[in-house]
Amino acid sequence: MTMRSFGIYDIIERNAALAGRQTALVCGDARISFEEFLNKTRRLASALSQRGIAKGDRIAILAHNCHDFFYLFGAAAALGAVVAAINWRLSDDEIRYILSDSSPKLLAADGNHAHRVKELAVPLVAGIGNCKEYPSLESLMASADAAFSKPDVGADDPFCIIYTAAVAGKPRGAVLTHGNMIAANIQTAATMGLSDKDVCLNNLPLFHITGLNLAFAVMHVGGKNVVIEKFDEKQCLELTQSEKVSVMGSFPPILSRLTAEANAKSYDLSSLRIVLGIDGPDNIIPFEEKTNAKFWILYGQSETSGLVTFSPASEKSGSAGKIGLLTKVKIVNDKDIEVPLGESGEIVVQGPLVFQGYLNQNETNAYTFRNGWHHTGDWGVLDKDGYLWFKGRKPEKELIKPGGENVYPAEVEEVILQHSDIADVSVIGVPDPQFGEGIKAVCVLKPGKTLTEKALIEFVADRIARYKKPRYVAFADSLPKTSTGSTDREKVKQLYGK
Repeated sequence: MTMRSFGIYDIIERNAALAGRQTALVCGDARISFEEFLNKTRRLASALSQRGIAKGDRIAILAHNCHDFFYLFGAAAALGAVVAAINWRLSDDEIRYILSDSSPKLLAADGNHAHRVKELAVPLVAGIGNCKEYPSLESLMASADAAFSKPDVGADDPFCIIYTAAVAGKPRGAVLTHGNMIAANIQTAATMGLSDKDVCLNNLPLFHITGLNLAFAVMHVGGKNVVIEKFDEKQCLELTQSEKVSVMGSFPPILSRLTAEANAKSYDLSSLRIVLGIDGPDNIIPFEEKTNAKFWILYGQSETSGLVTFSPASEKSGSAGKIGLLTKVKIVNDKDIEVPLGESGEIVVQGPLVFQGYLNQNETNAYTFRNGWHHTGDWGVLDKDGYLWFKGRKPEKELIKPGGENVYPAEVEEVILQHSDIADVSVIGVPDPQFGEGIKAVCVLKPGKTLTEKALIEFVADRIARYKKPRYVAFADSLPKTSTGSTDREKVKQLYGK
């Protein structure tokens, strides 16, 4: 036992000791107290330990949101195991790669995705939520008592792996430690003024770092998490009214859909005080006027445990928020030299929220962490008050964010070039009224070939996650090139980016 022997499981024990009868989780008809949460976590940890899962082993989750997520995270934390929560919107090939990269001993899947599991080589499979094909977590808990041998787990031990968008065709697993998550909890709770009176609606996926950050920050301070399977505007507002939700997350088009539903039907939304995410003033202002809640704008990455900068959007309109309490940020030029305030450059970050590194990516880690700073690959500007102004991605790390997801153009281009009729392609992000940003493919056909927009979109959708398929397609005789012969993406944007 050391001074740094404090992890996520210790928070669960603390809450059970101090507020055992208070509700920790609500999911459908289930209402789980902190005392029951701890008991189920212990039983699951015992059952998993009996099946050979130990410190350092990995557990994968392929499921929509449900309260079993929290039991798995809790049991893994108790054992020192590491959870890889997988984006269920990914294609089977992408999921297969993630499982190969992370090598989990256990895969927990719900009924929506059980059919995808049969061909995946995982030693142990458990069913969660509505899954009937595999032994359930509940049956595992029932088969064990609450006694297990708890290893020494502390701040520097890995807690979870969040797979980020593929830069060069393959997703990368960002390893976050117990210390990372606890620092994120503290920074979020302190800045937003969270307490045990707060209620968080888990309307963002729990495989997404923002959804995870909000849920665990509220849990850390003894608040309540209300879990829904996936976003539905009517259910969100009904639960906000009935459960007195005070905190939730939002990425386009969530805010506009919530506002439309709130305008169509009368809801008591007086409890809602914070919505955290990304959106524009055209959606933020009507929502704030309708609900009296504050929309908090953010900048962050999976690699930074969520939040680097965040604050109410109204404080400095157009900014990405203010530097977090436990975060250091500076802006550097292409020689990694810090630039003066007000000048543009790459955003680099230090602090206890910065991840441990990418799984199985030693060379990438060395480059990412050069000079002792995490290099985000994003361009930005800092002002004298500590607010960040996001300016986009570095050209070699171009990123498109449809509805809050991360998509690298190169991974979409790689799929499009597999089509026998395509000679060349450039994928760019364009403004989209529904999702904030949309994916547009500018294609050059081979001589004599014809292809429809619909056929190309369907071709891509069959091969990678559907949210990565182009929403827009344009055909061109040729693409502008740089002096080295590569596609000039900036000129493509100028020509086709509207």
